[in-house]
Amino acid sequence: MNGESLHIVDQLIIILSVALTIYIGIYFANRQKNSETYFAGGGSIPSWAIGMSIFATLISSVTFLAYPSAAYADNWILLVQGLMVPLVLVFVIWVIVPLFRKVIGLSTYEYFEKRFGFLARVYSSLAFILTHFSKMGTVLYLVSLALSAMMNLPIFLVIGTLGFVIIVLTLLGGIEAVIWMDVIQGFMLIAGGLFCLGILFFNQAQGPVETVQIALDWKKIGFGPYDWDFAQLTFFVMALNGVFYALQKYCTDQTIVQRYITARSDKEAKSAAYMGVLLSVPVWTLFMLIGTMLFLYYEHSGNFLPEGTTVDAVFPFFIMTELPIGVTGLVVAAIAAAAISSLDSDMNCLAAVGVEDYYARIKPQSTSKDRLFAGRVLVLISGLAAVFVACMYVVWQGEGVLGAVFELYAIFSAGIVGIFLLGLFSRRANKQGLYIGLLVCILFTAYAVLTSTPIPWKGKEILLLDLGRYNFPHHKYMLGVYSHLIVWIVGYVASWFFHSPKTDKNLTIYGYYNQN
Repeated sequence: MNGESLHIVDQLIIILSVALTIYIGIYFANRQKNSETYFAGGGSIPSWAIGMSIFATLISSVTFLAYPSAAYADNWILLVQGLMVPLVLVFVIWVIVPLFRKVIGLSTYEYFEKRFGFLARVYSSLAFILTHFSKMGTVLYLVSLALSAMMNLPIFLVIGTLGFVIIVLTLLGGIEAVIWMDVIQGFMLIAGGLFCLGILFFNQAQGPVETVQIALDWKKIGFGPYDWDFAQLTFFVMALNGVFYALQKYCTDQTIVQRYITARSDKEAKSAAYMGVLLSVPVWTLFMLIGTMLFLYYEHSGNFLPEGTTVDAVFPFFIMTELPIGVTGLVVAAIAAAAISSLDSDMNCLAAVGVEDYYARIKPQSTSKDRLFAGRVLVLISGLAAVFVACMYVVWQGEGVLGAVFELYAIFSAGIVGIFLLGLFSRRANKQGLYIGLLVCILFTAYAVLTSTPIPWKGKEILLLDLGRYNFPHHKYMLGVYSHLIVWIVGYVASWFFHSPKTDKNLTIYGYYNQN
């Protein structure tokens, strides 16, 4: 077994993994002659590779680390969100994939403009930019924190190295390099998880079947509580949240929709979308099971765990002390790879939105090469910004630096799924009604955030706005559900008070039915 420092074999595996990432960026660099290839791969990437890329984008290193710790501490309730994804998407992928491939050039938010005007496009694209900018810095910080502890390296060195590798891959290789690197990283992540689970299963005092039974008896495998209570984290809160998570990710998120555009045909794009979903759910379950097995390994079987070890540190401790030489390096490389596969997608897609939604509008006469150059500049800027935010997290010890960003996102970018549902299912809905729905949504979200967010004040915590019995009473996860419903329902009702020509049916679900 390994000690607390990495063996030379493990170090070489990690170095080779980093070198491979840089090589792939350089390999695809010469093929990036225009913005169409840089952002859409020329529409020639096979569906299985796109599906693997969707999977790798969804399964970030936060999943690799956070799911085991969540299952270790409690049960599998956080998995409910992921389980809802295939149930929802089986009904919508067959419609939205051909819709987007027909209606948009590259940016998801072009659909919103065609359906509801320029303001809807700006609102939705800014929502994407804010949430993914916040996510990038957070993911980079969290994975760097884990890797620096596991590899005994300064955290700033880890942040800088990961940031450099991701920027080189994305800046030079475009979406082709991103997708093909995601394929490799996806296999690494699956292999790393299976290695860990296998060792946990067969190192238990009991056999695998009895071990699972013990976990069931201890209620470590379950999705409760099942109370119909929206104020607590319950099965129904996570299920409702999962429905809108699925719709938001697959119907309004540029990192996924852009993958549809890279496919050769509608059929291949649909296959890729289904593949991404069907791979993600078993892997989410895999890492939940790892967390449960870790609990039994240390808490039930009595294996050594240093006093004071936090829940978040249990899995990294296991990786560093219980895995064989070579496997440790593969797993650590898989954690880094999971971060790369998530962040490279964010950077390429942020650049695509910046070019299509803003640069091309400001400079409509720009050539494809001009847009390619602008895209690369935006990739560099977004990568450096993520590194800066991650470093600020270190300085601020993980607190405060992005609090304002998250609150602004919650207030000004809520209800994106509501816009999509309103546009897809109603020809009556118009931009005036939508704007009223967005205004009501923003006001509601501001009220909910202000009356449910505590801040430290003179040694105690107080709410930003305390309205007593009228404070927002439900769990914070329900805020997203309500915001989407408000935009959808209020926008539809308000649309009846404004006269406007009926929308082109090809922008709605009815156009799909008329063509099939």
